[in-house]
Amino acid sequence: MRVLLSTIGSRGEVQPVIALAVQLKELGQEAVVCAPPDFQEWAKCLGITYVPVGPELRATAKRPAGAVPTPGQRRQMIEGTVADQFAAVGSAAEGCEMIVGGGALAVAAHSVAEQRGIGYVYAAFAPITLPSAHHAPPVFGLLGEKPADSSVDNQTLWARDAQRWNVMWSAALNAQREAAGLAPVSEVSRHIFTDTPWLAADPTLAPWPEPSELNVFQTGAWTLSDHRPLPPELAQFLDAGEPPIYFGFGSVRAPEGIARTMIAAARALGRRAILARGWAELSLDEAAPDCLAIGDVNQQALFQRVAAVVHHGGAGTTTTATAAGAPQVIVPQMFDQFYFASRVDQLGIGSAHAVSDPTADSLTAALSRALAPQVVETAHTLAGRVRTDGALTAARRLIERR
Repeated sequence: MRVLLSTIGSRGEVQPVIALAVQLKELGQEAVVCAPPDFQEWAKCLGITYVPVGPELRATAKRPAGAVPTPGQRRQMIEGTVADQFAAVGSAAEGCEMIVGGGALAVAAHSVAEQRGIGYVYAAFAPITLPSAHHAPPVFGLLGEKPADSSVDNQTLWARDAQRWNVMWSAALNAQREAAGLAPVSEVSRHIFTDTPWLAADPTLAPWPEPSELNVFQTGAWTLSDHRPLPPELAQFLDAGEPPIYFGFGSVRAPEGIARTMIAAARALGRRAILARGWAELSLDEAAPDCLAIGDVNQQALFQRVAAVVHHGGAGTTTTATAAGAPQVIVPQMFDQFYFASRVDQLGIGSAHAVSDPTADSLTAALSRALAPQVVETAHTLAGRVRTDGALTAARRLIERR
């Protein structure tokens, strides 16, 4: 069986797709990943066939705060990514029996599957990204959207969200569908999501709310086992004192001056600090024995050795920290990150920072809450409930559908 896994996004979208590809390969199946070029070399190292689509995305983590594209720029972006996806996904689907679209921006996947007469599955990475009367649509954050009006019921908000999808995407999508000999779609979001989506999220951390109009199959999070040893410099730093606090924003934009703020918060609590550079290329102002800047490392191993994890609230980082039993402070920036901040707070395994750029005082206060003995104990206890078989469950389900 040959499966095409299509996604558009940063590491939060690509890593789970690669995890599923690795699992399919281990089960004797073929998997092709079609995703942004930033991750091509990494996939090759794992033995995964990789087809790049669109431009590199790494530079998006350095865009100025509040920068919103003009209507003309937005239209150009949408038309460009839809055309690029139809070309790349269409080519990569050669010989495939199934296409999995991972994340809402995988706009072409369903249409290409339809054109080729093969199966299609849509997979979401957080419950809040799928329509439900139990929650409002997320705010994507890149195109200038405003938060939902809390006085309006969720079903109305989702209806408005579907209209927004149509306004933004239908012209470009249907132009490509017409060129491919396909009928136009009247509701873009429903076309992408379908009525039977999969939810690649941990059921303890991020359960699907019932009852629901959708027939959702929750597989568990698609995690990629990481067996890399920690770099010697990092291992030595960890061994040299009490567990430090980890700070990182992954592949998203970081608030201005956040590195200094984070180090100051750690020092205010008498803690050492580890700063992950990430795509924003965070750096220390000067070398100091109580802090260390690092690149890409094995977070699964590292998070078991830190006092707390301060991060942006991406699905992957939140799941990894939860599985490691590390208390968390989430400083959300966009999209599903606000949901995961809320869940960490509700579960009692950390704290959610207010929706604002942190100060040294606000971050110190959030860390103090996260490091409270009861929170630390709850985080350790909950870690044992996080599933590790999500990718295996999804891979077996795909094989059954062939």
